[in-house]
Amino acid sequence: MSNSALSKLNDLVKRLTAPDGCPWDREQTPESLADYIIEESHELVAAIRAGKEADILEELGDVAFLLVFIAHLYAQKGSFTLDDALDYNRAKMIRRHPHVFGDTKFDSREEQLKTWEQIKRAEHTNQDGQAQGIFASLPSSLPALVKAYRLNSKAARVDFTFSDDEACEQQVEAEWLEWLDACQNGTQEEQKHELGDLVFTLAELGRRKGIKINEATELANIRFLKRFEQMEAYAREEQRDFSALSRQEKEVLWERAKTDTQSQTSN
Repeated sequence: MSNSALSKLNDLVKRLTAPDGCPWDREQTPESLADYIIEESHELVAAIRAGKEADILEELGDVAFLLVFIAHLYAQKGSFTLDDALDYNRAKMIRRHPHVFGDTKFDSREEQLKTWEQIKRAEHTNQDGQAQGIFASLPSSLPALVKAYRLNSKAARVDFTFSDDEACEQQVEAEWLEWLDACQNGTQEEQKHELGDLVFTLAELGRRKGIKINEATELANIRFLKRFEQMEAYAREEQRDFSALSRQEKEVLWERAKTDTQSQTSN
């Protein structure tokens, strides 16, 4: 973002929140805008995953507007400005990249990530001046799949994970068997417990393969939704009530939609 674009956006926010500005904007607080950040961030992520650059352009601007808006509200209270926040982040990134801005050399990406975690922990201390725990900075409100990935990632940075991929795969198999046993003999709470363990271990297996389970699951959601909507479209074309079709008829449409959507993707 150029200085002129950032300045113009900040001027816009000032105008909107001026005494003769927008009544709605003037009523906003950082707390009231918090949910909008989540919503707009989700829309930005959806646009990125869909690969629609026009939508990405729009949603990126929406997120930037909210960040500028919130920074302006804190500046009005005399807390800090957007420049303060950006300068703070710049200094933090320089500090966390000693291999770029200093003489530090890393032999591997794993070593670099461990150092990153050490620097990050040192930045945040408790009341006794001691570094906070490994997971202290992890937001409790993170979606469960994102949190599972981050928990495993942070644990790995302090060498608390499986010795190799095969050991992780074996644990996935063990969790799967425990889940099946719970389905046969356990209570619903026991089933919930074992299903959670299975998903958590799958999150770690995915992480080791460079795959984020939240993203992989969302892509599966998108594929399912696209194929299902295609099934409904086929039924409409044939003037049939989709909900009234038999399971077998739906399966035929599903396979057709699956083939067609795969062809569209490959093209």
